[in-house]
Amino acid sequence: MTPRPLPIVPARNGLSADCSRCAGLCCVAPAFAASADFAIDKPAGTPCRHLQDDFRCGIHDRLRREGFPGCTVFDCFGAGQRITQQTFGGRTWRESPELATAQFGVLPVMRQLHEMLWYLAEAATLPAAAELHPAVQRAREATERLAGSDAEVLRTVDVGAHRAEVGALLQQVSDAVRTPPGPDRRGADLMGRDLRRTRLRGAGLRGAYLIGADLRGVDLGRADLLGADLRAADVRGADLSVCLFLTRPQLEAARGDAATALPPGLPRPGHWSQMCGPGR
Repeated sequence: MTPRPLPIVPARNGLSADCSRCAGLCCVAPAFAASADFAIDKPAGTPCRHLQDDFRCGIHDRLRREGFPGCTVFDCFGAGQRITQQTFGGRTWRESPELATAQFGVLPVMRQLHEMLWYLAEAATLPAAAELHPAVQRAREATERLAGSDAEVLRTVDVGAHRAEVGALLQQVSDAVRTPPGPDRRGADLMGRDLRRTRLRGAGLRGAYLIGADLRGVDLGRADLLGADLRAADVRGADLSVCLFLTRPQLEAARGDAATALPPGLPRPGHWSQMCGPGR
């Protein structure tokens, strides 16, 4: 029986980056090391040379061509604009330099909280996990309370402990949805593997290393992809339409095409080939 498509998740409003309401935090706070992902070295707390006065990226439409693919696979899940507009009331590090340390310091915390909210919003829509929905709602409320804290509180949040609690709940949700479960490959090293003939429907692939794996035409229905590393994974023609806990950064890091089936609400990356079919 073909599973119903996942619904679009309206509760994810505000959990996608809106650079027009941010202060370019991801272009300043982290350090970049010259590599295949970044064309330059950049110390933490120093603005990228491509950051403009309006906090926009001057090469946003050609990041890959200019040697910055690492920027294209980053998503703050809306943390940047929340920090700028809510936590700091519209004030930014540029006109108020004394705020810089605090603004940059809460970015990784807020990003993790918003990523958890992304997953929990999806968990709340899954009928097979209905018995867990009250627990999911409590976790969403607790995570939202933390995200709504002031900067001083955010900097002291034990985000690792909270993430562990949310992760355990999401595993229960995953187990409920993937019944009967597929193969358990959590954390597995599948780098560069040809998986086209491997049964992965309903698989537990949480945290799996799928870097460069060949997943062309593979049915990943109800597979749990939370935290799976899909860098350079070939998902051309694969069915990702009802997999669990997929994110935009994972798609941006993978190689897909017009035939790759995606969940509702997740856009097809612009750099993907428009060629249909699993390819060769």
